[in-house]
Amino acid sequence: MAAHDSELDAVELLRGRPREVEELPGGLTNVNLKVTTQDGSVVVRVAQPGSELLAIDRESECRNSRAAAEAGVGAPVLEYVPDPGLLVVGFIEGHTFTDDDLRHGGHLTRVAAACRQLHAGPRFVGEFDMFAIQRRYLDIVREHGFRLPDRYDEFAEPAARIGRALATRPTKTVPCNNDLLAGNFIDDGEKLWLIDYEYAGNNDACFELGNLWSEANLTGEQLDELMEAYDGKLLRHRVARARLWGLMSKYGWTLWGSIQHSVSAIDFDFWQWAMEKYDRAVAEFDGPEFEDLLEQATRDD
Repeated sequence: MAAHDSELDAVELLRGRPREVEELPGGLTNVNLKVTTQDGSVVVRVAQPGSELLAIDRESECRNSRAAAEAGVGAPVLEYVPDPGLLVVGFIEGHTFTDDDLRHGGHLTRVAAACRQLHAGPRFVGEFDMFAIQRRYLDIVREHGFRLPDRYDEFAEPAARIGRALATRPTKTVPCNNDLLAGNFIDDGEKLWLIDYEYAGNNDACFELGNLWSEANLTGEQLDELMEAYDGKLLRHRVARARLWGLMSKYGWTLWGSIQHSVSAIDFDFWQWAMEKYDRAVAEFDGPEFEDLLEQATRDD
């Protein structure tokens, strides 16, 4: 961890203090360090080169992290150092969820409640629109000559049809994390915390839930359970909306993986990660339920 000494010395909270440093697992965009001093532990997020291509605004991340903390679900923000790009938050002691926890742990009602709490909190800085981000990522991939999966462009029109279907029922946006992987939930034994606000912005709540469903590869029945817990009753048009957002998220995040495959120094197979997303997206675009989902999302229950 000596390689990070100069970066950590840029943090006023840590400068010149005896400390123990441990790299935390799981980060795909940053290096995350647990730093312990005599006063306790904090987490320092160290931004990595290339993240500017991924629609990440570090100033907005800091402000939205503060808003999430105010909502009662995010870790407290202790310090922000714009250069070299360090965000310091409180360390939350607890169990970091895995996909298995979401699939088999009986936590979906708690997850829905934590999302509702975040969504009812202070508005975030900026908007998050997966359609706009997907187009931006595609421009970057083409401009730099990054890898593009076979048939990717074939699904531009089906993706546009998703956009038209969702637009028939305009929905008020709420502050969303927009990247709720299982690893961004921490259970302290009493409550769930939601961490990591790099992609945070105001968005359709159904994107948050559909993206979570997609990322954890939950079943359709589990999405029903999640949506019913969130809405208070099961609404088929809302479930269809979340499923379409989940499909659009896979289609968009595929390009995120392509960019990271080309620019990231993190030791991770981003192309394999991207292709897992893409293969599932293709199966849904080509599958028998796609037309029904478009229709269900536009009608009343």
